[in-house]
Amino acid sequence: MDGNPRSDETPETQAPAHSEAEGASADTQAEAAQDGEVARLQAELEASRRRVNELARGLQDLTKDREEFKQRITRERERMLDVERGNVARTLLEAIDELDLVLANSQQDTSPLVQGVRMIRDSLLSKAQATGIERLQVVGRPYDPNVAEAADMEVTPVEGDDQKVVAEFRAGYRLKDRIIRPARVKVARYVAPAQA
Repeated sequence: MDGNPRSDETPETQAPAHSEAEGASADTQAEAAQDGEVARLQAELEASRRRVNELARGLQDLTKDREEFKQRITRERERMLDVERGNVARTLLEAIDELDLVLANSQQDTSPLVQGVRMIRDSLLSKAQATGIERLQVVGRPYDPNVAEAADMEVTPVEGDDQKVVAEFRAGYRLKDRIIRPARVKVARYVAPAQA
């Protein structure tokens, strides 16, 4: 063996050693390309997940806003219905007041006409109460300008009765937490007795 290639060794038989190196290099490049593709796909997947999360939050916010809007509309509708009920109730309450005036001025408490008027008045009042209207109880209580109008004043020598309602000229009514008609009342005012 003189160091020369044998005649049966041809450049083709030597090529596989060189091809293996090229194949390894090609495999490395293919793996690098795959790793790059995997990294790109993972980045796209992460971006898609962020977008899906963003859209899901947007949908939740939209659903929440929609529910709040529906609740607000429902509250507004109820408030408007209460206002209209109050307007209708005022008319009904005026009729009850007129019947009260007839009963207060009647001379005969036992006549059939007076009894019929009383029945009509009681029926109207019970129907008003069935719709949620309640009469304000103000006599004997401290005067509250939110529920009553002071129409008259009465001097009292009792200091504890100062600013208390002593008489009611017209009944006041409330529907739920809203005053639909304030009471008209007489309020006591304390004046110290004169010392002799």
